[in-house]
Amino acid sequence: MMAIQYFWRHPLAEQVREEGRKEGREQGRIEARREVVLHVLELRRIPVPDSVRERVEECTDLAQLESWAKRALHGADIEELFADE
Repeated sequence: MMAIQYFWRHPLAEQVREEGRKEGREQGRIEARREVVLHVLELRRIPVPDSVRERVEECTDLAQLESWAKRALHGADIEELFADE
């Protein structure tokens, strides 16, 4: 029993946990941006084709998602979301 308790206090175990937390926070930010992009388009009543929804849901680049979120706020249609790409 002591060996198991000791392992969780080991610096390597703490490092692995911290890396997992960072990765989890990053994934949370990415997922939140995806939701923002799609939600803003929905609120603005801009139709979102399945191909666009899939592209947004598959994106893992936080900066790209942030750019799309800004464009979703101001763009007149779905084509403006991917302008300059």
